[in-house]
Amino acid sequence: MGILFWFVIAYWIISVGIGLYAGTRVHNARDFAIAGRHLPFYVVTATVFATWFGAETVLGIPATFLKDGMHGIVADPFGASMCLILVGLFFAAPLYRMNLLTVGDFYRKRFGRTVETTTTLAIVLSYLGWVGAQITALGLVFNVLSEGEISRVAGMWIGSSTILVYTLFGGMWAVAITDFLQMIIIVIGMLWIGGEVSSMVGGVGVVVDHAAKAGMFNFWPTLDLKEILAFTAAWVTMMFGSIPQQDVFQRVQSSRTEKIAVWGAVLGGSLYFAFAFVPMFLAYSATLISPAMVAELVNTDPQMILPRLVLEKAPLIAQIMFFGALLSAIKSCASATLLAPSVTFTENILKPLVGGLSDRKLLFAMRAVTLAFTLLVTLYAVNSKASIFKMVENAYQITLVTAFVPMVAGIYWRRATNQGAAMAIFLGLAIWLALLMFGPEDPLVPAQFAGLIASILGMIIGSLLPQRMHHNVTIHDALRHGHHAAAQTHHVADVHPVHGVHGTHHPHSQTNVRE
Repeated sequence: MGILFWFVIAYWIISVGIGLYAGTRVHNARDFAIAGRHLPFYVVTATVFATWFGAETVLGIPATFLKDGMHGIVADPFGASMCLILVGLFFAAPLYRMNLLTVGDFYRKRFGRTVETTTTLAIVLSYLGWVGAQITALGLVFNVLSEGEISRVAGMWIGSSTILVYTLFGGMWAVAITDFLQMIIIVIGMLWIGGEVSSMVGGVGVVVDHAAKAGMFNFWPTLDLKEILAFTAAWVTMMFGSIPQQDVFQRVQSSRTEKIAVWGAVLGGSLYFAFAFVPMFLAYSATLISPAMVAELVNTDPQMILPRLVLEKAPLIAQIMFFGALLSAIKSCASATLLAPSVTFTENILKPLVGGLSDRKLLFAMRAVTLAFTLLVTLYAVNSKASIFKMVENAYQITLVTAFVPMVAGIYWRRATNQGAAMAIFLGLAIWLALLMFGPEDPLVPAQFAGLIASILGMIIGSLLPQRMHHNVTIHDALRHGHHAAAQTHHVADVHPVHGVHGTHHPHSQTNVRE
């Protein structure tokens, strides 16, 4: 093992230590889940950016770009960055005013316990693919840096266990502080290695011109119905399916003010979109610098193209910067996506089952579930054969067909009811699963797109038909008219005006209640 390996290990140890130090700020479940709603603008922006700038951005997207061009990456970064911007513009303010602990709390307060349970389970399951992609990438990095002495499987277990340590103790505080530092390293490292690679090929313009002549920038589908539907489905899977996610919700709720919640998401998404093109530039440069290596790996293990390029062609300092940035990207994403499903499962599934939990017991339960989820997702990653890009892209299909429509309707459609939400979930999930299991291998309409359409129809029909499910009129009226119902638990404000994003103001809507 060379000097690069030990530089990276030293950085890894330091960052884990910083995460553990951040854990000293965790005193209750609210601190663990949403950092006590204390995060300033620059930290919120950093944690939005760093959470999404993960393994798929550095390894998965470039590999897909080399094979399919711009057309192949419509889901990420185009759909992914638009998701964050849409969250900031249309969802952050109304959700922030509700002052909740998890995204599952929104579904309970708006549509009842049944909808809360089903959407929470869908959200938790969706994280298997995303976290699995990060752990897969950790195994790859440790294997490469140790020159094969650490196997990919061993690397997965080493990486997941060390990330677990500071996430387990530090919660959202550890995630936020390490994300801020890791964003700095990602930006510096990507720009540094970009400069090194650019000098090898004669400048950015040379690479861009070569890619343009090769047709790599062809983005839009041809005028063929099947291609258009596949393109649209890929885009909306990430753009809409990622919106009802706990990690996005946590960044909104962790903000110090509503304005920070809105613009932190918008700026973080914009920065993500801009910097996602740096790894693509690096990977395409490899076709000019080392065409034989690219030809060898592009159809067998394209995720290795960028690490091999850096190891074989870049000087030591550039290697340190690149792998430091890569590990920062993976760690920030993995820690956030380990925390998010663990918190929402504990709050919205486990807590109602076991009855009244004190805050101390709730915090313990969140940590126990984080440990269990880490073990589960590492086993999933070890046994998965999917690429990093596909793991992430497929993760959001289940939330697209179950949780997206109830969230949008719950905020923006006054006539949405419990029955409508239940029917949206049932129809969306049923159509999606039916097409996946029994549909043709290459369907005209992708399964998740058909599921989304079914979910929309279910919400409309179920809400307009005579109601056979109980609907809480008080909560519904509060959501419509902005009545404030205070609570004494961590759900401090029961409901706030959800249409206030258009200008409706309530005298209490800006109040930050802290424990």
